[in-house]
Amino acid sequence: MRQNMKAIISCAIALLASCSLALAQEKKETAKEAEYQFTTIKENPITSIKNQYRSGTCWCFSALSFIESELLRTQNKTYDLSEMWVVGHAYSDRAKKYVRLDGKMGFSAGSGFGDVFTTISRYGIVPESVYSGYNYGSEKPEQAELDAVLKAYVDAVLKAQSGRGNVLTTAWHKGLNAVIQAYMGDWTKEFKEGNKTVTPETYRDEVLKFNADDYVNICSFSDQPWYKECEIEVCDNWRGSKGYNVPSEDMMKILYNAIDKGYTALWGGDVSEKGFTRDGLGVILKPKKDEKKTGSDQEHWVGKDKDSDKKEVELTLPEEIDSVSDSLRLSAYDRKMTTDDHGMHIYGYAQDQNGTKYFMVKNSWGDSGKYKGIWYMSDTFIRYKTLNFVVNKEALPKDIRKKLGL
Repeated sequence: MRQNMKAIISCAIALLASCSLALAQEKKETAKEAEYQFTTIKENPITSIKNQYRSGTCWCFSALSFIESELLRTQNKTYDLSEMWVVGHAYSDRAKKYVRLDGKMGFSAGSGFGDVFTTISRYGIVPESVYSGYNYGSEKPEQAELDAVLKAYVDAVLKAQSGRGNVLTTAWHKGLNAVIQAYMGDWTKEFKEGNKTVTPETYRDEVLKFNADDYVNICSFSDQPWYKECEIEVCDNWRGSKGYNVPSEDMMKILYNAIDKGYTALWGGDVSEKGFTRDGLGVILKPKKDEKKTGSDQEHWVGKDKDSDKKEVELTLPEEIDSVSDSLRLSAYDRKMTTDDHGMHIYGYAQDQNGTKYFMVKNSWGDSGKYKGIWYMSDTFIRYKTLNFVVNKEALPKDIRKKLGL
């Protein structure tokens, strides 16, 4: 009897273990099936992933990544251009405008894409190997100290001005440039390119053959006239760059057309959404009941718990909002739910196992996240959270280009 009882207990334990194992296996397979599985539809060449590290210079990293892809397309050659060459000269120009406007504008590390194109047009460009810009004992950008010093400097210049009968000295801007170059290195006047000596300007014109006029800025604000230029109204757009204003349907048509034709796009927009994770995903989640949605800048979500994001977004494949209208886009912008957070580089698109399309986007945070520096941002995310993007004029569909008069 005891032996029979032991046999029954042993069988029960074995059956329980078997059921538990099967349950665990089923749960594991369900989780695996719930993960995003992307299939690339169209992918255009990009250069290596860079890292903006501890600097607010995504606008420059993404813009130069875009230009490097353009050079890959036109020359079939890989270039690595100097971000800090652009950042330093842009800071110099911005300081001059800040003082001229008596400090009535923003002065920070953030900027817009127009800043990069204007700076290269004015001062040329150099390779990263010629000018790294890290003259302060670091191998990566760490600019908190420089940012603080430059802001204090321009504010001190304005304050001291009142003690001189509101007349500026002739030295203040030279002094500011000296500070920039102390941190970043002296601005290169000429360097060797192969067997030839070039300047930053001749490198731009003769080697890269780069022309800023080949590119257009696209935006979509329904309170502005369609198919006309309008200013991108965000604080970091201190140069007052304008964009061609088109309905969101045309905005998306331009993006897909560009990628299909072998072009890439320089994207700027909001990444404060809960569905934008540290693990390489960007989706617009349907809000939970009674959930309050607020806009915020990049810092708010950078500190999010990684595991929490993964559990909510990656393993559940939540449904996105049903549709995005031009009025919804404008409402989110006006209510600060869509803010000017980040610049990235769109180079392709894919679809998940449900057939939902995602843009493939190169980031500038190094080899991070599940996809090693690449983000998959859904069609809905891009449609809803885009502030502006830059493309080559030739990437525009003919009908839209005609409407824009280009």
